[in-house]
Amino acid sequence: MLDIKKLIAVVCTMAGVIATQHATAAGDAAVTPLLEKSFNNLPGKEGLMILVEYPPGAVDPVHRHDAHGFIYVLEGSVVMGVKGGKEQTLTPGQTFYEGPEDIHTVGRNASATMPAKFLVFLVKEKKKPVLIPVK
Repeated sequence: MLDIKKLIAVVCTMAGVIATQHATAAGDAAVTPLLEKSFNNLPGKEGLMILVEYPPGAVDPVHRHDAHGFIYVLEGSVVMGVKGGKEQTLTPGQTFYEGPEDIHTVGRNASATMPAKFLVFLVKEKKKPVLIPVK
């Protein structure tokens, strides 16, 4: 005879596992600051180097950096794009640039199964946030 309590427990457990796998697969990017340096010859400006790791399926929200951003793909494949520009799929060794006025409309892992990793170098105003959400 089927025990309804056991059936409910199994269904809930399976739903939790599936939800956890989906959250991990489409999770947020991991951002690791690597270097922050003031520029003596550029008062009020600083350089910031960060490592961004996208899990499979990761998608960034629309944002801007209010900085010059230089991106270099290390592993995997990423899709980048700014408002008014063409989306670009980048693979290891390829680069992307976004300026202080650009709105970063597309930033995502091109793969639903493989992670991606890229290096970002920003030249920005000191004490300004690295990322500014855009609605």
